Amino acid sequence: MRKKKALWVREFATNDFLMIAGPCSAESEQQVMNTALALEKISGVSVFRAGLWKPRTRPGSFEGVGREGFHWLKSVKDKTRLRIAVEVASPRHVEECLKNGIDLIWIGARTTSNPFSVEELARSMAGTNAAVLIKNPLHTDLNLWLGAIERLHKAGLNRIGAIHRGFFPYSYSVTRNIPRWDLLIELRRIMPELPVIADPSHIAGNTKMIPKLAQDAIDLDVQGLMIEVHSNPKQALSDSGQQLSPAAFFKLTEKLNFRKSSDSKNDTEKELQAFRSQIDVIDQQLFEFLSQRMEIAKGIGNFKCRNEITILQLKRWEEILTTRMKWGKQYGLSEEFTKKILQLIHEEAIKVQSKVMNQCKDRTSGDD
Repeated sequence: MRKKKALWVREFATNDFLMIAGPCSAESEQQVMNTALALEKISGVSVFRAGLWKPRTRPGSFEGVGREGFHWLKSVKDKTRLRIAVEVASPRHVEECLKNGIDLIWIGARTTSNPFSVEELARSMAGTNAAVLIKNPLHTDLNLWLGAIERLHKAGLNRIGAIHRGFFPYSYSVTRNIPRWDLLIELRRIMPELPVIADPSHIAGNTKMIPKLAQDAIDLDVQGLMIEVHSNPKQALSDSGQQLSPAAFFKLTEKLNFRKSSDSKNDTEKELQAFRSQIDVIDQQLFEFLSQRMEIAKGIGNFKCRNEITILQLKRWEEILTTRMKWGKQYGLSEEFTKKILQLIHEEAIKVQSKVMNQCKDRTSGDD
C-alpha cells in the first residue's frame, strides 16, 4: 500500500492507508471474535468495526446488543492487534464508548442528517481527544455534511475525518445508494486537509459491486476504506447481503490497485487533474442514469404492448420538450445543445420500446 500525506489517521493506519473492517453488527461473542481473528491475519487491516446500536426504520428488527458488546470488543482488543471502531448516535453512546476505551467512533448517515443530533454529540465530546469519522447525510446535501464537520471542529475536536457512504437514490439504482463521487471531490476541495475514507459496502448494498466501488474510491485518492466483513454473512442479523466473508475480503484486498498519488506533480497539473477527475465521475454517473432511463423505457414498452398503446405519444413528447428545454435554460445550457440531447435520448427510448414490443408480440403470438 502506498505512502500518503501525514494526517492524524496515521496512528490507526497501516502504511498511512486506513483499512477498517468488521461486521455490520456485533451479534455474539463468538461471531465477533471469529471475525476479528480472521481479519487480523489480513495485511493492511488495522481497525475492527462493529455496530452495537443499530438505527432501524421500524421497531421489532435487530437493533443491536448495546452495552453487552463492549465486553466482546474488549476481548478483541486484548487478543489481537486491532483497534476498535463503533457508531454513536447519542451522548449516552459517546459516554459508553469513551468509558470502554473505544479507539475510533463514527457518526452515521441518519444522525448526520439532523443538525440537532450532531450538536448534542459535539457537546458530549467537547474537551476530549476523541477520534471521530462523520458519514455523509442520507440526502445529497453537501452543506449538511460540512455543517456536521464544522460543529465538531467548533467543539474543539481536531481528530476528525469523513466517510463517504453514498446517498439515498430517489429512483431506480443498481446500487443501494448512489455514489455521487462529485460530492466527495467537492468536500475534499473545500476541506483539503480533512481525511476522507469510503464505505463501498453501504454504497453497493451487495457484495458483487464492492470491489469496483472500492477501486473507484482508491482511484479518487481516499485515505482509507470501511468494509463490512462477517464470519458467516448468510446468518447475519443485519445487512447480510452486503457483508463479505473474510476469505472474500482477503481476495478483494489482494486485487486492489494502489496507484501513485498525484502529490509529486506540480500544482498546475494537480489542479487540472482535479477538474478531469470531476468530469470522469460525472460522465460515469451520466451513463448510469441513461442506463436507468432505458430500463424504464423497457418497462413502458411492455406496458404499452399489454395495453395495446402506440409507441409514439406525441403529447408526452411535446411535454418533455417543453419542460426539459426550460430546465436546460435554468442550468445555463444552450437551447441547441439541450434539444439535441433530448432528441437523441428520445430516439433511443423509441428503439428500446419498439424492440420490447416486438418481443412481447412474438410471445403473445406463440401463446396463441
